[in-house]
Amino acid sequence: MEKLIRKIGLVAHDAMKKDLIEWVVWNSELLMGHKFYCTGTTGTLILAALKEKHPEIEWDFTILKSGPLGGDQQMGSRVVDGEIDYLFFFTDPMTLQPHDTDVKALTRLASVENIVFCCNRSTADHIISSPLFVDPDYERAHPDYSGYTKRFENQSVVMEAVESVNKRKQAKK
Repeated sequence: MEKLIRKIGLVAHDAMKKDLIEWVVWNSELLMGHKFYCTGTTGTLILAALKEKHPEIEWDFTILKSGPLGGDQQMGSRVVDGEIDYLFFFTDPMTLQPHDTDVKALTRLASVENIVFCCNRSTADHIISSPLFVDPDYERAHPDYSGYTKRFENQSVVMEAVESVNKRKQAKK
């Protein structure tokens, strides 16, 4: 039987990095063998801590850019592409983030794609201790957005736009 490999995103605001590092190290035995995507600083620090605790283990980490420098958006892209099953994003509720719009976008994408998402240690503890985390048969429900993506299918928006441009060009002559 093939080993279950979860694709896990790890992100933390500066004030929460130590908390996420501690959580990952505490749960390192459960996290061995999984694939990780991390924003730059967070991933670098977590990988260093894991290598310190388990120098014999080869960890599968993809380190993205720092969150405010595009890493949050890179993570969002991977969420949309189905490359992330779980997103552990330890947010700082007490500090306004200069890249708050990126944070909100990433949070929204996690919801749109219906992936497992948490923003604090208590929720992370519940997720990793859930029987579903190790259940190879668990598959998240994939939302059907075809009604949204096909909303212009039976409308003449393209023809109306082309006709409007043609009329404006004719009026200029």
